[in-house]
Amino acid sequence: MYTQALNTQDSAPAAKSDPQADARFQARVDAEEKIEPNDAMPEAYRRTLTRQIAQHAHSEIVGMLPEGNWITRAPSLKRKAALLAKVQDEGGHGAYLYAAAETLGTSREQMEEQLLSGAAKYSSIFNYPTLTWADIGIVGWLVDGAAIMNQIPLCRCSYGPYARAMVRICKEESFHQRQGYEIMIALCKGTPAQKQMAQEALNRWWWPVLMMFGPPDKDSLHTESAMRWKIKRFTNDELRQKFIDATVPQGQFLDLTFPDPALKFDAGTQHWNYGDIDWTEFKRVVAGDGPCNRQRMKQMRAKHADNAWVREAANAYARKRQQRAAAMPIAAE
Repeated sequence: MYTQALNTQDSAPAAKSDPQADARFQARVDAEEKIEPNDAMPEAYRRTLTRQIAQHAHSEIVGMLPEGNWITRAPSLKRKAALLAKVQDEGGHGAYLYAAAETLGTSREQMEEQLLSGAAKYSSIFNYPTLTWADIGIVGWLVDGAAIMNQIPLCRCSYGPYARAMVRICKEESFHQRQGYEIMIALCKGTPAQKQMAQEALNRWWWPVLMMFGPPDKDSLHTESAMRWKIKRFTNDELRQKFIDATVPQGQFLDLTFPDPALKFDAGTQHWNYGDIDWTEFKRVVAGDGPCNRQRMKQMRAKHADNAWVREAANAYARKRQQRAAAMPIAAE
């Protein structure tokens, strides 16, 4: 989900590399040592991590929009409170991740500007609309389920600040996934109309969720280097297969039908075979022409403008604290 940014071309000029320094760095990575902000690292490693962590942070923040749209329309007070808590969690995840990315030398303001200008990407999945309450269940069950499949290996990412942030994020995302699946259970055990709503939501979201893992390995631009640096631990196709194998039995328990006639269990490989993914749609959505791309960016720009006073107040407060600290006499030893 959050490695889609790894498939974008790096527009910055290639940095000069020092073979000896690169070899020492790779030896540390191979030895499973954590790389920390002040450690020497190849510039390409720094750029790759910055791009991935920033996209991850952007995805958490933009992902608040399709779910936040349902807080006031959730079917009960309990559902409203749970969804509100989940949306707040996503905002916290974005904050953790922006902080981790800043340790690599790019400010939060720079990352926000890249997002608002369209220069930076976020996960393609958040450009699809949540049309019914069942879509909120699907987002928890499938979207957060796919996120967890991506994120658990990131707890062992070679970059320390990112790996540590992911430990807490994964715990919370696991709760979100269970929350979504519980919504699906309630719908599938409900009235025929509720069961049909759940089926229609699955039909809409299944293929876009499979696209979350990024393009097939043969078309992935940076998988080899990301695996070598232990930013990633599994390839796109490996993660997609692990997700399908885990999710299909859950859907069968709900008595739902996956919208893939080719979906079939292979007793020899012990994996579920699946049909062809429409990568044309994936490229179109990533390029900005999805169902909600324009709406999402319009909302993000409006929120950024509306909240300018908060940023100004926080900066003014920080300046006053610095001035007070500078004016205080130094205590004698």
